[in-house]
Amino acid sequence: MFSDAELQLAYKVGNVPFSMFPYPHFYIPDVFPADFYRQLQQNLPDPAAMRPIEEVRAVKGYKERFVLGLDEKNLATLPAAKRAFWSELAEWLVGANFQSLVLRKFQPLIDQRFTGKNDMQFYDEGLLVQDITNYKLGPHTDAQRKVVTMLFYLPPDDSQSHMGTSMYLPRDSAFTCPGGPHHDRDKFALLHTNPFMPNSLFAFFKTDNSFHGVEPVADPDCRRWLLLYDIYVRPTAAAQPAAAAVAAAPSKVKFSF
Repeated sequence: MFSDAELQLAYKVGNVPFSMFPYPHFYIPDVFPADFYRQLQQNLPDPAAMRPIEEVRAVKGYKERFVLGLDEKNLATLPAAKRAFWSELAEWLVGANFQSLVLRKFQPLIDQRFTGKNDMQFYDEGLLVQDITNYKLGPHTDAQRKVVTMLFYLPPDDSQSHMGTSMYLPRDSAFTCPGGPHHDRDKFALLHTNPFMPNSLFAFFKTDNSFHGVEPVADPDCRRWLLLYDIYVRPTAAAQPAAAAVAAAPSKVKFSF
């Protein structure tokens, strides 16, 4: 049986239109029912339950980011009530119907990115994230195995609205990146910052021009909560380049700043 939260998320993601410039993306306010979002806020883990991302992933330089995977092993570390809430959410969010819905939503883009590939295998992942003061993320396009990124913003109120994910354009209009490194901000123009508002979702398709990041978080004693949901492709198919102009003629327009 579907929960109200699952149904509302499916309806909103399934029907939201894409914005195609500078790469395919969308933003959804009020993505969950209000009562469910209140429950979610009440069940956020104690910060002590979060692990530094440098201990979890092969990354360095992100000492202000802490994570907790939405899998049985990691959720077992939570108190019983919070474990039950996040386990139930993970059951319908990760590896379930939602993955199929997202893949269908992005299917035309996936078909163009992986033209001629019929053996792709996709998998998804859910990750709770807490960023603290001084966190920042330079412009980058994400790892080559990434297909779709969805960021559920989880602040308690609108006081952190300036902390959302920023979208960038390279000042060199010919510059693209297949994925991996983070780049200097001075080589990019900040195009737009998505409002980091309660109960909202920012999602985008990975291309070789999907430059995004986070401007430095300067607020004192800050805790920036997110729920990340990502879809990846297995390495056999991930080596294929992500086209900068996938499914969108406007992406071919050259801009200089």
